[in-house]
Amino acid sequence: MDSLKKEIIEALKVQREIFGDELFNDKGNYIVKRKTEVVPESFQSAGSLEELNNLICNCMKCSLGDTRKNLVFGTGNPHADVLVIGEGPGADEDEQGLPFVGRAGKLLNDILKAIKFEREEVYIANVVKCRPPGNRTPYPEEMECCMPYLKKQIELINPKLILCLGLTATQALLSKKEALGKMRGQIFDLERRKVMVTYHPAALLRNPDWKRGCWEDVKAFRKLYDELIKPSAE
Repeated sequence: MDSLKKEIIEALKVQREIFGDELFNDKGNYIVKRKTEVVPESFQSAGSLEELNNLICNCMKCSLGDTRKNLVFGTGNPHADVLVIGEGPGADEDEQGLPFVGRAGKLLNDILKAIKFEREEVYIANVVKCRPPGNRTPYPEEMECCMPYLKKQIELINPKLILCLGLTATQALLSKKEALGKMRGQIFDLERRKVMVTYHPAALLRNPDWKRGCWEDVKAFRKLYDELIKPSAE
């Protein structure tokens, strides 16, 4: 019985990938529509991160809501000068409801410490708030659903600098199609904020040779921080 149930669930997932919210049997007859919970547009008027989280925590705007255990909103200093943006939650993050808590998260903590940032000092978020099955790259429509939430987070936190981790986060935030290698080392402007990019920690775990390049990127990011933030704080 369990194996049959599993086969049925997998078949429905395949149909959903093809037909979206509406699922059909092999004769083309409509059989079920995925239950969705519409996030009220009032989320745009949220006055704090906590209020925003409460408004979007039950979001079912895309199919990622069907498979998540926890929506991973973000964590850190709500008034941080530095915002770190990744791609999306992994298995550990989905389990705990917090971003970057697995192996990649430990490496991120080490990277931040190496440039004299504590994790609690910055704010950490992702482009999508729910784990893509199998840790695959989020689909464009999934990112489109989540980007308004990230943009609202940016508005509420009001960081002066943003560090994008990996190609997906970089392209989503900056609306650029260039390869990561062409964007590393550059400083981009995003609504009066400075943005720099580097490798995603998960990519560094798979490709240790990239760590040297990442180190150069984050040193440049820290230098930019010291130039922009410290003078105004003194």
